[in-house]
Amino acid sequence: MKEEINTMPKTSLYNMEGAAIGEVELSEEIFAAPINTAAMHLVVRSILANKRQGTQSALTRGEVRGGGRKIYRQKGTGNARHHGNRAPQFKHGGVVFAPKPRDYVINVPKKVRRLAFKSAMTSKLNAGEIIVVDELKLAEAKTKLMAKFLGNFETKNTTMLVLPGRDETILRAAGNIEKLETSYVNTLNVYDILKAGKIILTKDALKGVEEVYA
Repeated sequence: MKEEINTMPKTSLYNMEGAAIGEVELSEEIFAAPINTAAMHLVVRSILANKRQGTQSALTRGEVRGGGRKIYRQKGTGNARHHGNRAPQFKHGGVVFAPKPRDYVINVPKKVRRLAFKSAMTSKLNAGEIIVVDELKLAEAKTKLMAKFLGNFETKNTTMLVLPGRDETILRAAGNIEKLETSYVNTLNVYDILKAGKIILTKDALKGVEEVYA
């Protein structure tokens, strides 16, 4: 009888000082998924498009105030034929094809969003950019304490810190660090994952991610 081979992905488990204290098994469904670039691209487009307000508006020649009188007679002046002075070629005239309020929302099916999320997490793990810490507790809400914690993991580019829930001490300590973004398990999205250089998750946050997105 053949022994079953455990193919579940693993990564190192660190303490707050940046020392490896063991390994943690990861969900194969999330961290060993086939990478679908097209799905990630579509979801990123959707996230960025949905952030647009779509409130831009300009006046066409029919909406600009004034300009009802013909500026000069049709023939005999030697000039080009014009009616009002609110045509687009005149100063204070209307705008050709003026932008109007519109909806930029791109709807993406739930299955595609899940596929993109799993692809993004898998690509980050493959690149060695996912760090799991056993816990994250600060004695007080001091920026220098958070900076010291990040320094233990040599984070240079934008770093995302994923928390299992709201922690005012950590949020206040992280608020003044320029290249640090905080997120919760239920607010993670593909754009933020791909934009971040490294992703630091607490062990509890990792468990939450596997429960919510598996």
